[in-house]
Amino acid sequence: MNLGPKPPLRLPVLWLWALLLAFAPATWAGGIEVEEMQTRVEDATYVLDARIDYRLSDAALEALDNGVPLHLDVRVEIEREGAWFWERPLRDRTLSFVIRFLPLSELYLVIDQERGSEQSFATREAAIDALGDLSGLPLVAQDAADPAESYLVQLRASLDIGALPLPLRPLAYLTPAWQLSSDWKSWPLRP
Repeated sequence: MNLGPKPPLRLPVLWLWALLLAFAPATWAGGIEVEEMQTRVEDATYVLDARIDYRLSDAALEALDNGVPLHLDVRVEIEREGAWFWERPLRDRTLSFVIRFLPLSELYLVIDQERGSEQSFATREAAIDALGDLSGLPLVAQDAADPAESYLVQLRASLDIGALPLPLRPLAYLTPAWQLSSDWKSWPLRP
């Protein structure tokens, strides 16, 4: 029994377009950029100073202001200049930071999970600014690097979507406004 041709399934496609258009304004509203990097030697250890500009999207800022903690990861790699892709880096490390709003005290808290330190700020802008200031970060002992080789420090910062509360994760994975990550920035490892 043939009932004729089936009508095209346009409803799911229309819903998908509506969903994409609903989130389009927030698509361009954020980004992360590593602005400055430099290395120096302090107590026979290479240390890194860097400045990261966190321009969080409107969606991320709204979540933060509603009590959702945002986890930000800074990945630091040191590898030999001209290294093959299979060579292990001299150092591969991920730093984890959390920024959260405490509604009762109306303070923003920045937590360095590696060092276990916390700083509180009266404004969101001050907290985000402090989050982007990496100063005196120990990288590797000076004698661990072969003096005959040249090395590069590479840094990348990103929002950890997997650390968001479970109900928010599917939306964050699908919405460009939550895909916040910088490009890799390289700097020579030198005193």
